[in-house]
Amino acid sequence: MSEITAAMVKELREKTGAGMMDCKKALAETNGDMEAAIDWLRAKGIAKADKKSGRTAAEGLVGVSSEGTKAVVVEVNSETDFVARNDAFQDLVRGIAKVAVSTNGTVDAVAAATYPASGKSVSDTIKDAIATIGENMNLRRSVALSVEDGVVATYIHNAVSDGLGKLGVLVALKSTGDKEALNAIGRQVAMHIAATAPLAIRPEEVDAAVAERERNVFIEQSRASGKPDNIIEKMVEGRMRKFFEEVALLSQAFVINPDLTVAAALKEAEKAVGAPIEVAGMARLLLGEGVEKEETDFAAEVAAAVKG
Repeated sequence: MSEITAAMVKELREKTGAGMMDCKKALAETNGDMEAAIDWLRAKGIAKADKKSGRTAAEGLVGVSSEGTKAVVVEVNSETDFVARNDAFQDLVRGIAKVAVSTNGTVDAVAAATYPASGKSVSDTIKDAIATIGENMNLRRSVALSVEDGVVATYIHNAVSDGLGKLGVLVALKSTGDKEALNAIGRQVAMHIAATAPLAIRPEEVDAAVAERERNVFIEQSRASGKPDNIIEKMVEGRMRKFFEEVALLSQAFVINPDLTVAAALKEAEKAVGAPIEVAGMARLLLGEGVEKEETDFAAEVAAAVKG
């Protein structure tokens, strides 16, 4: 058998875009024959999948799954909304969310976990799906929340299927009270989070850098009024208090009953639950959030195709 050198693996990676371990295996399987190794990768769908990995994947689905006092929300991206409506893709996302519950919820842990239907890792199962469906996909984000005693309520906004949609929310509530009543208020709070996208649970937990940027903006705006510094300082402090009220979950007006803050609504819910309620965590994943989508000129594409 021919010796497989690092240079050969590098050359095959450059020609196919496949991963290092896949290239090494392809060369081993073909006794170091470069062209045969390329064909081997193509036959396995690996080269095809990895060539597509440079495409922007900003569509897809968000999925939620729960088990006991733990729940996860995952975001799996595809290139087009058409694929997101595909039953096979929906089954894949639902399956990944279910697998994620047994992990610590990080993307790396979920990607490395075994996907039961294929017997392969989630990462390799996605790669197989890329080759089959023909467009780039990736597990972009994953968050897990759990409590020792209480519930992790889940919510999918505008669900396209069971546990799947474009916006998923988790909210962890600690309480020794009635779990059914606790889950009911938890779902309402999750719906509130979906609508308002709070930056933190409590004002003091808002990211310091974010708060500082807001403060600097308010300072500049107040200086434009021409008022003395001591007045400007009071103006800024008043605006910052309002800012924290608007972005911290517990101080926000509850969307289901705006006469109450979320904190007050939870306090009121304690009567039905029969015990104190504490918000222990939250997660909100909006599909494609932060992904820079590629803008395409369809007319230019057609013209280029005609010329080609």
